[in-house]
Amino acid sequence: MNLIRRITPLCALGAIGLIGNANAKEDVTNRPNVILIIADQWRGDAVGVVNPEIRTPNIDYLASRGAMFVNGFSAVPSCIPARAILMTGLNQWHTGLTGYGGGGVPSNRYAKTLPQIFTEAGYNTQMVGKGHFKPYTAKMGFENTLIDEAGDMVIDKYFHKGKANNDYRKWFYANRPSEFITPEDHGVDWNSWHSRPWHMAEMYHPTAWTMTTAIEYLENQKKNKKPFFLKISFHRPHSPFVPPKYYWEYYANKKLSQPKVGDWAKMYDSPMTAFDPNASHGKQSAESNRLAKIGYYGEVSFIDTQVGRLINYMRGSRGNDFKNTWIIVTSDHGDQLGDHNLWRKTYPYQGSVRIPFIVVPPAKLRGKFTNGKDFIRKEVVELQDIMPTLLSAANLDVPKYLDGLDITKIMKDKDAKWREYLHGEHSRCYSAPQANHFLTDGKVKYIWLPQVGQEQFFDLENDPDELIDLAQQAEYQEQIALWRQRLIKELAPRGEKFVKDGKLVKGRSFTFTPWYKKTYTGQDK
Repeated sequence: MNLIRRITPLCALGAIGLIGNANAKEDVTNRPNVILIIADQWRGDAVGVVNPEIRTPNIDYLASRGAMFVNGFSAVPSCIPARAILMTGLNQWHTGLTGYGGGGVPSNRYAKTLPQIFTEAGYNTQMVGKGHFKPYTAKMGFENTLIDEAGDMVIDKYFHKGKANNDYRKWFYANRPSEFITPEDHGVDWNSWHSRPWHMAEMYHPTAWTMTTAIEYLENQKKNKKPFFLKISFHRPHSPFVPPKYYWEYYANKKLSQPKVGDWAKMYDSPMTAFDPNASHGKQSAESNRLAKIGYYGEVSFIDTQVGRLINYMRGSRGNDFKNTWIIVTSDHGDQLGDHNLWRKTYPYQGSVRIPFIVVPPAKLRGKFTNGKDFIRKEVVELQDIMPTLLSAANLDVPKYLDGLDITKIMKDKDAKWREYLHGEHSRCYSAPQANHFLTDGKVKYIWLPQVGQEQFFDLENDPDELIDLAQQAEYQEQIALWRQRLIKELAPRGEKFVKDGKLVKGRSFTFTPWYKKTYTGQDK
């Protein structure tokens, strides 16, 4: 039987959202479209423009057509709190999530979400891929969602037997070449540093499904005249690191660098812990590090291919719409990928907190927002900035209580006032040293590990890999004192026990925010 012909149409497995808000107060047909592309656990240095070791030609192209912010950060570098910030334009204190949070982004806590405002303005709004909402079927303001939630993996395979409420899995089980094949038969767990090629054809990979589904939405959506807001949310390069064979072999034949490990990272050097295939820290062998990078880079390059599919489709089928589309490419957080003997996220170091951050204006506005070859920008931007940026770009009202800043202002005027630094944090997740606060202006980084009472200080301009901790060096004490006072200023008004008598206090591991169960609309501004 011809496999291609019997593939079930994606739209048969979930309604594609096509109906705009009938109560929109004004004609929106001339407003710009928006495509928000987010990948899970994508390091900021895993882009070809800044790292010749990896190949991402399509993403490089988008960067060249807009602005690539090399100091893009995730203030709370794990999935749920980062996505709460992205969806609300609020900082971590006001989302109520300063750590992993568990379960998903709460669907009933926030006054307005990014897609909700676009929906209410008359846009067609659709999310494809990973939402990480709670409940995971929540719309969060989108008219429609078609989801791929990795949390179904083990349960789906052994208990639901292909009947879980996950759109990717419904499609997979309807179209797999054999009833004995599951998406997990590669044998790699979803937080593992192990790596190997995907065990099936490319078309069955969740990354391919996500873009195929997104393109089908775009094809159906063009039947009406409304603008669209489309969020394309890839689960990868989050582990499992299992790219299709072509992408695995491409990097397997290249010489790849080993992880960067500072002398200060001995506290994470635990060979016994490293035996765990899901270890969050521990010194791995050079071969294990190499294989992990092959898989990780392969996943990123496969995402890049999907971005190429999107560009080709838009140029060929929706050329005029493509010229009127804002695109943002980013991630929720990075992956340490063995740097400093660490894996995964939640840490305050560059592999974890630095993310790709690309803003591409419509072609007809490029001269207003970009400056040709000067597309590499060094301002510190964060996920909270995406909501005010896109609302402003679409000429929609921006709620006054948002914490994020409108990036289009500095794209139009490099001298425009911008944030002096960013405050990030994460409560304890894996181990005591992992609870952290950090401040950075993109040039230096101050870190405080409250449970162990340790400070760290890095010169990012001269030591971008954070190999040399300057916290104990005499010539930096005045500078460190300045940053310490900045952190105290950030934490003292919050009424927690991180600060006492004007000093940082050792021992606190978790941030308790009054907005954990309440809706924030600017009450403390």
